[in-house]
Amino acid sequence: MLQLLCRALKGRCLATFITALGVVGMPRAAVSGAPDAPTRLVGRCGDRSVALHWDAPLRGQPIGYNVYRATRPEGPFSRANAQPVSQLGFADLEVANGTACYYVVRAFNAIGESADSATLRAEPRPFRDDDDFLELLEATAFDFFWYEANPANGLIRDRSTARSFSSIAAVGFGLTGIGIGIDHGWITRGEGAERTLATLRTFWEGPQGPAATNVIGYHGWFYHFLNMDTATRYRKVELSSIDTALFLAGALYARQYFDRSEPPEPQIRGLAEAIYQRVDWNWMANGGKTLTMGYHPESGFLASRWVGYNEASILYIMGLGAATNPLPTAQWDAWVRGYDWRSFYGYSFVAFAPLFGHQYSQCWLDLRGLADAYMREKQITYFENSHRATLAQRQYAMANPGHFPAYSSNLWGFTACDGPGGRGYHGYAARGAPPPENDDGTIAPTAPGGSLPFTPGVSLAALRHMYDTYRRELWTCYGFRDAFNVKANWWDPDVLGIDQGPILIMAENYRTQRVWDLFMRSPEIQRGLHRAGFQPVRP
Repeated sequence: MLQLLCRALKGRCLATFITALGVVGMPRAAVSGAPDAPTRLVGRCGDRSVALHWDAPLRGQPIGYNVYRATRPEGPFSRANAQPVSQLGFADLEVANGTACYYVVRAFNAIGESADSATLRAEPRPFRDDDDFLELLEATAFDFFWYEANPANGLIRDRSTARSFSSIAAVGFGLTGIGIGIDHGWITRGEGAERTLATLRTFWEGPQGPAATNVIGYHGWFYHFLNMDTATRYRKVELSSIDTALFLAGALYARQYFDRSEPPEPQIRGLAEAIYQRVDWNWMANGGKTLTMGYHPESGFLASRWVGYNEASILYIMGLGAATNPLPTAQWDAWVRGYDWRSFYGYSFVAFAPLFGHQYSQCWLDLRGLADAYMREKQITYFENSHRATLAQRQYAMANPGHFPAYSSNLWGFTACDGPGGRGYHGYAARGAPPPENDDGTIAPTAPGGSLPFTPGVSLAALRHMYDTYRRELWTCYGFRDAFNVKANWWDPDVLGIDQGPILIMAENYRTQRVWDLFMRSPEIQRGLHRAGFQPVRP
């Protein structure tokens, strides 16, 4: 961004340019040749914070935005952002509770700034209670999926950087988030239906085939990452079985949510159904007793397979429940044979160190009161298994065998996430405990956030502690940053879709159970659970 601006300004000092744009004297007209003003400015108020979002200008090509704040609607206004804003959002953390703030946003390019957006009034305030905090947490997480998307094709960025590719798993979380956004009034049903239709059209109409380029998938499966604009394979990533499953979960949820007869809702249901039924489930088994993790057109199927407990249970349930070409029930039996029953800190459960493995599938699958043969023998459910795994992880943080600063009963959370990298720290890695896996002092808010239904008390306490203690370093216009490391004094610059998704969906499941309720009505899911041997269990 800075290099682009400097080139556009032909060597003039960027700091001088931005300072000139920030002089008082608002409101003001646009500079000739500047973009149109941003539209539909919205604010999310929290304790000593205001998260702002806006829509891009209808005309013009902005290279950034400036946010201006005043204490009166008529001004004077001063710039709130120290650096140009490249996203469609900004978190103002220099505000006091009970003080009204007035905001305008301007788009700018190398020529100059737009006129002011409409003025927004926002007043930060202490959270009334935990539910008030969760409403903000959900709203800001939803904003990632709404604003970090290409509205033309529905693709959602993997992370909150302008050059990011799309993650099809993030798209699945986002499709589910659209229903949540409608229910909370953050978007209208019409807006949500339009975005959902665009997304499903992209995945249905995108070219499928054995070619290595210019395709979206093969045999009904989709590539892990896609180009945000062309919706085709990004570089040489794999055709991903688990990421396809997470996308399909979002598509099936959209089918259940948009249940009305008015257009385009029947079309949404038809596309979701067609995309799901097109998947060639047995092809991904490649002749084996379990599913492979993926496929490369250059080298064939990956050697790694989905065996043993992790995030892939929803993949098998959907494959078992398909009306055409379903997986044989023996696949579930083979998957379960890889389970590892362990005991840590007084809790016994099927172990998987990073918490995302206990959370992803249950974002959609409501496994309370249901158990397959394995869990019936252990006399627990998968929901209880996740409950125990989360509490054991918290106990690990309290024991703190690595002696990392800040770990405590209210500061824990180990899962796959970004990291500081270098100097003895991992970059992006699957962190977890117990048993410890890649623990380098990095904590991810999505870990307690994704466990909200399993352990509401301790998860809420951890999230509130993170906000109260590290708000200035950790809070963004999309909620929490992906990860942080107190020892390294590192605060992730990015937000990741696959980590905001569990926060959004599991907070909603904890509060209303609506995602579970709708998704579990899918006949394919009920058929898959039945074929996997799930039966009701006594409380």
